[in-house]
Amino acid sequence: MPPVKALAMKTPFAFLGALCLSLGILLIGCKPKPDGAGPSGSSQEATIAYVTNGVDPFWDLCAAGVRIAEKEFAIKCEVHMPTKGVVDQKRIMEGLLAKGVAGIAVSPVDAENQTPFLNEVAQNSKLITQDADAPRSNRIAYIGTNNYKAGRALGKLVKAALPEGGEVIIFVGRLEQLNARQRRQGVIDELLGKPEQELGSVKFDVVDAKNLAAEGSKYTILDTRTDNFDKAKAKSNAEDAITKYKNLACMVGLFAYNPPACIDAIREAGKLDQIKVCGFDEQESFLQAIKDGHAHGTISQQPWNYGYNSVKLLKSIMDGDTSAIPENRFIDVGYKVITKANIDEFWAEKKKMAELGAKK
Repeated sequence: MPPVKALAMKTPFAFLGALCLSLGILLIGCKPKPDGAGPSGSSQEATIAYVTNGVDPFWDLCAAGVRIAEKEFAIKCEVHMPTKGVVDQKRIMEGLLAKGVAGIAVSPVDAENQTPFLNEVAQNSKLITQDADAPRSNRIAYIGTNNYKAGRALGKLVKAALPEGGEVIIFVGRLEQLNARQRRQGVIDELLGKPEQELGSVKFDVVDAKNLAAEGSKYTILDTRTDNFDKAKAKSNAEDAITKYKNLACMVGLFAYNPPACIDAIREAGKLDQIKVCGFDEQESFLQAIKDGHAHGTISQQPWNYGYNSVKLLKSIMDGDTSAIPENRFIDVGYKVITKANIDEFWAEKKKMAELGAKK
């Protein structure tokens, strides 16, 4: 493959004002399907598809970017949100292939075990990954965040919340996803003072490691609790940790729903002033907790950039233009650190995107 230029990342906000003026005639092609229903509409209506790894307000924000790009680049798109994990995601993509969609942007639920199927998809459609990668598949490119660096940024938030050190526990949906493992390792490496690693060659601590510590570090990482996308389990994990670890100083949530679950558990335990929370993403209740001083901060991937740049890239590929694909095939949308200092500005921006992404 000849050398190609890095993508000039474009955010959708300059376009948002003009788009909002025309919402009365907005977008009938891109319709999120949170019930896991199969693709709707004819193949003539749906040129490309954006497939998430589940149902969450995070994905509505991604859909906002899809809608903006759909309008800007005059291309129609479907958004699908599988409700039943990898099986449902596969069924959705099989249906999309049967309809003959020209391109698919997917966040794989279990990249390692899905790779053979993803390669089948890549043989029949232009395939890119977004949010979570499948680096061993034949996908054309990956649009996402450098989750290892974002994890280290989250570790810095924990250090700012606990300048004197303390006991920390990590919560995440599942560790089968590469982005989850990268985030977790970034947090671990930052807190334990380990050297920075390169994204493509991160060495991971074992998933069931407990009481991780290092000489010279003031932090102990007690455990990593998973919930397999079960929000009730996420909360019960947090409740159990509060009961089990009497000196617990900070909870770290790696998926969007984990930090709010931690806040709820801490509030019910009457320990809002004792246990800090840092996390990923931008659920409303967690942003409120940051504003109220009950949580220290979060790392936002500004998910609308995922949707926007996925559509933009697929449209370019379909037009025969691959110049936006860098040699390493990774297009980094970056991340933003949110604390009480910038919460109001960020929240206003996020609300605009949430309203747009929720429109059917």
